[in-house]
Amino acid sequence: MTGQVGVVGAGAWGTALAQALASDGSEVLLWAREPDLVREINTERRNRPYLPSATLAPTIHATQDLGELANLAVLLIVVPAQFLASVIAQLPAGTRDLVLCAKGIEAGSGRLMAEVAADADSKARLAVLSGPTFAHEVAAGLPTAVTLACSGGQAQWDRLAPLIARPALRPYYSDDVVGAEVGGAVKNVLAIACGVVEGMNLGQNARAAVIARGYAEMLRFGLARGARGETLAGLCGLGDLVLTCSSTSSRNFSLGLALGQGLTAVEALTGKSSVAEGAATAPVLAQLAAREGVAMPIVEGVCRLLSGESPASAVVADILSRPLKAELEADRKTSGPAA
Repeated sequence: MTGQVGVVGAGAWGTALAQALASDGSEVLLWAREPDLVREINTERRNRPYLPSATLAPTIHATQDLGELANLAVLLIVVPAQFLASVIAQLPAGTRDLVLCAKGIEAGSGRLMAEVAADADSKARLAVLSGPTFAHEVAAGLPTAVTLACSGGQAQWDRLAPLIARPALRPYYSDDVVGAEVGGAVKNVLAIACGVVEGMNLGQNARAAVIARGYAEMLRFGLARGARGETLAGLCGLGDLVLTCSSTSSRNFSLGLALGQGLTAVEALTGKSSVAEGAATAPVLAQLAAREGVAMPIVEGVCRLLSGESPASAVVADILSRPLKAELEADRKTSGPAA
């Protein structure tokens, strides 16, 4: 391999990123867990389980051996959030840039992905790539803009941006890693809520309200965790929220759609090859919000649905019956009538 960038994880998003990076003829090493998938990518140029619409570039080489990544300067980590720690711990030793592309919060620990990665590899230079990205559009070469949040500041950006940017894939600089991570994690849960609205046929007005009030929850939680408001108003926050709350191309929206149509979470998730990260994120996000004293009633409602505690109609009724209040509430604490 003569390329400098590898992609760890051959799901839909990882494969799409590999395709984008290979669009200028660059060689890209793509790690996949499944041997059959490695064989299919290398011999047929296809990834039928996760990205069936794409014919993959000839310069993408798939491998099941993490050791082959040892000499690469930059790795995009695109495994599901709940497996991030175990995969990073298996990477060959070395000092490199790890660009985290999973959106979620680790169940049990409540850690954001950068915290997980730092604990798993203390030598890694961490960045977060996040934004409004449907994998099939990125793989097709359609224009996409993302946030690239660099823990190493401008120097890391100067190193990474030329390796990641392509004519149809445009990164924007930030040094607000927390903001990029909070936006990506919270929007997954809010997308489930918007799917519920669609599944219950509550209309476009209701979905717009959930997006706006959900963004208020995202902003309150992000500020409490040290994120900057302007980050959450950008691509990795509001931009990603609008995209994933409006299309069945979003796995989280599709999960909410099924819940709104009366399926249980177990029924809606059974047999799915791809991961709806919001299902794992919602309970831990609600716990963290309670600990921070941040009101997140939409997130709490999603948790009730996922646990089977309440039907969708009861959750919606409870949210609509909350006390009337000013739209811009200065007090973010749960003791007040926030959200």
